[in-house]
Amino acid sequence: MLASLQALKVQSNTPFTIIASHRHDRPEIFEFADKIYYEPSNTAADSDEYLDIEPPTLPTATIPRWQFVLEQAKQDKVKVLLTGRNGIDYEAHREVFSTAGIRLLTGANSVGALESIDDKFAFMQQCHQHDIPVADAWRFDNTSELKALLAKHGHQPLCVKPVTGIFAQGFWRLDSSKETGEHYDSFEHLYFTEEKKISTAQFISAYTNSQMVHERPIPMLLMPYLAGQEYSIDVVCEYGEVLSAVTRYKTGKIQHIGYEQSVMDVVIPLIKAFGCDGIVSVQTKADDDGQHRALEINSRPSGGIDYTTHSGVDLTQVGFGYWLGLTDKPKLADIIQQIIPCQVRSVMVSVKIEEQSIE
Repeated sequence: MLASLQALKVQSNTPFTIIASHRHDRPEIFEFADKIYYEPSNTAADSDEYLDIEPPTLPTATIPRWQFVLEQAKQDKVKVLLTGRNGIDYEAHREVFSTAGIRLLTGANSVGALESIDDKFAFMQQCHQHDIPVADAWRFDNTSELKALLAKHGHQPLCVKPVTGIFAQGFWRLDSSKETGEHYDSFEHLYFTEEKKISTAQFISAYTNSQMVHERPIPMLLMPYLAGQEYSIDVVCEYGEVLSAVTRYKTGKIQHIGYEQSVMDVVIPLIKAFGCDGIVSVQTKADDDGQHRALEINSRPSGGIDYTTHSGVDLTQVGFGYWLGLTDKPKLADIIQQIIPCQVRSVMVSVKIEEQSIE
């Protein structure tokens, strides 16, 4: 995204400044920024989910991170601020950012909306309230509740995942073939881990006897497993209106980029219902009848947003060009006409992390 902004600066011949901040040393981010800041780390929960290294030596945090970012943004006369993680912390103080003339992009326009997006059970309930096709889910907080749900819904293919979480953490398909007398090979599940399958009995045992769950209860969802095609949709939106979007689905290692109207028929009312604002990503999956159903909204850009640039539409440039006042408000109908369907294979790159400290 920062590379796209650097290209936008050249294309528009407009000398705006690109600022990046993070609580850890992230050279793959900072090398594309004109100016960088290291954010204060306020709690033990601030551990980096990507790096297993010590951060640079930081000064002791005396103010919350959102306030540190606000003060830096005011000094640099920032006009647009995309929060990334911890959007709720910033959203709770939207008014002070607005007073400072900063267009705040957290993924939604209220703390309540962001909380409903993060909580997949609340998300499902709100979708039902707005008649939006959504994957059904039943919450369980202990083994007895799980077993009761399995007794009621176990006649169909099922899966489990945490109430909150990203990157498919904790998602597993439940395999009951052993119980039904069909061939079952538990080692197959351990060997083909990308299938994300586990026997129902083994999941119950692992969940029941987990010391981690005992010390820190993890609310989970039991859900029907949808066997249809899964889509990821990158969306530029403003106050619940879709300004631009590109759909993609994956087969093997290949991403298929384009614009699928049947998917967007679910996404457009979904974005409106949650008042999404900024650049977000949505996941949908088709059921056995081909009906696309909402799985979740991620209130920040997806890791694969750059794939969409190969379609001829750079969503980062579309959004920030508008919010910076460089272009007119995007119209979805116009954007659709610009999308050229294509296939993309991702390539891994690396950067060297230099040892340094903060004075």
